[in-house]
Amino acid sequence: MALSSKLPYQLNFFRTFVNAKVKWVRDPYLDSVVEKEKNLKQAIFLMNHIISSPSECLPLSTISLLKSPLNLPTTTAKFIDKYHSIFIQFQPRPGLLPHVKLTSPALALHKEELAIHSSVTIRQDIVKRLTRLLMLAGISRLPIYVIDKFKWDLGLPHDYITALLADYPDYFDICEVEDPLTGKEVLALEIVSWRKELAVSELERRAMSSYYGGGKRRHDIAFPMCLPKGFDLEKRVKTWVEEWQSLPYISPYENSFHLEPNSDQAEKWVVAILHELLWLLVSKKTERKNFLCLGGCLGLEERFRKALVHHPGIFYISNKIKTQTVVLREAYRKDFLVEKHPLMNTRYWYIHLMTKVENRLKPAKLKDSQEVKT
Repeated sequence: MALSSKLPYQLNFFRTFVNAKVKWVRDPYLDSVVEKEKNLKQAIFLMNHIISSPSECLPLSTISLLKSPLNLPTTTAKFIDKYHSIFIQFQPRPGLLPHVKLTSPALALHKEELAIHSSVTIRQDIVKRLTRLLMLAGISRLPIYVIDKFKWDLGLPHDYITALLADYPDYFDICEVEDPLTGKEVLALEIVSWRKELAVSELERRAMSSYYGGGKRRHDIAFPMCLPKGFDLEKRVKTWVEEWQSLPYISPYENSFHLEPNSDQAEKWVVAILHELLWLLVSKKTERKNFLCLGGCLGLEERFRKALVHHPGIFYISNKIKTQTVVLREAYRKDFLVEKHPLMNTRYWYIHLMTKVENRLKPAKLKDSQEVKT
């Protein structure tokens, strides 16, 4: 997609980031956002496998052999025993090996989650967000293994290819592409046609709403900055950020690879891509390695890496649960999501169920879980 010659932001800005170290300051609230989801993906992964069995139960030995893409923190047996509020071990009859099934509360939550995924409104919402992912940076396709890395964060059903994509042939198609990272042919998901009405970022949408009410123009957009208490940028860094924010905003759905890679204008476009991607995710966060994988496919890996470090007021990188997780600061007030997707409410109740025994000992924790539900 070529930029119009009349657009004011086609000018190149060659000034580069100041040579100063931007310190990392721990944010306990956003750390807790990441930490409270510890083992949640693993638990739901196992739940989906168990419930997909015709008998809705599986031998413990079979579960132990699952080729999970998620690393369990302990043995499968110990993991299942730890979360006995979700999993039940039982012996179908004498002489048979132990089997595992879901508890009644876990099964009820699972059915609630299925109902959400089956909702026409939610399905259309997921389709639009997935379409936007494929349109970022002006592209139209991505290897499926890259999409799989964002499957959890996008809120896709675990069987989204057959359960969702097949019902939207006017949106998506499966094709083969050369993997830019390995050079091998891989399956990819592509959009059937470019959807201009969806190529509007969250920040552009806000700006247009403000514009019609007498606010700023679309290309005057600045990113919301939410520096934590006690965070103090060096004066020269603060000055650079203020000047950088005043640069023209380029939509993350435009192809702006023609910009000088080391220019501030190019960096603002890259930050726009990162910001929009996080906004597309139901929890407004994802593992840093997922960003870098997508960046590798787009030829932007190093620029993604630098942008995440340069802008701590926009992105927070948490080191909890033995990984690095990027969180969109503006999406949270302390440790609560400002806008909760229905799937996030269900996940919070899964978390409450997983910590049920602990909550009996700590009433304050139970109160926090109840507040999230509202």
